[in-house]
Amino acid sequence: HNYKIFVTLRGEIYMKEGLFINLKDFKKILQETVVDKVDHRYLNDLYKFKDIPPSIENMAIVFWGWIQEKLPEGLLYEIRLIETENNSVIYRGE
Repeated sequence: HNYKIFVTLRGEIYMKEGLFINLKDFKKILQETVVDKVDHRYLNDLYKFKDIPPSIENMAIVFWGWIQEKLPEGLLYEIRLIETENNSVIYRGE
């Protein structure tokens, strides 16, 4: 399967920089925490999916946890994971 992930962040904009996170830094976080772990991998073999099926819902929850660990609290707002044009999930934490 090919998936698309859309991540929405929210936070206070720092007036000096005019942003709340450098998107170059965030892209690196997303690459390291999600893409590098799952790209071209059989998801059932990943340790996070040993005890849970890698459904699109479970994937969104796992990805949320991975990303959240690398961001300041409250910055991660939403993950939208798309499997097909008709199958997607939005996850906003617990």
